[in-house]
Amino acid sequence: MSKNYRDITADVSAQLTRLRTGVPEVMRGFGALAQGATREGVLDKKTKELIAMALSVAARCDPCLGFHAESLVKLGCTRAELEEMLGMCVYMGGGPSLMYAGYAMAAFDQYSAGPEAP
Repeated sequence: MSKNYRDITADVSAQLTRLRTGVPEVMRGFGALAQGATREGVLDKKTKELIAMALSVAARCDPCLGFHAESLVKLGCTRAELEEMLGMCVYMGGGPSLMYAGYAMAAFDQYSAGPEAP
């Protein structure tokens, strides 16, 4: 089964747009939480995104993999950095994390290929 992470994130984004209309206070609160958590501090943004990707693997969240892969590519994450983080995911999460590590690499590769790639 091949997953297109650009399509997955686009579909989820469309649904979240609808949710913003239904529960605007919740969505504003979540947005503020995301901005606060991802703000550069002692940890840089790329490190924070690597942590977010690791948690996405652990939670087996396909849309999360797509969103964080896109962010990691924009932040200049290398494949070696991604692979090392995924190694920690496999160490801590065993077989299920190994399976989602493969999906995380696929998402990263799709976003690394550029905007026109599938």
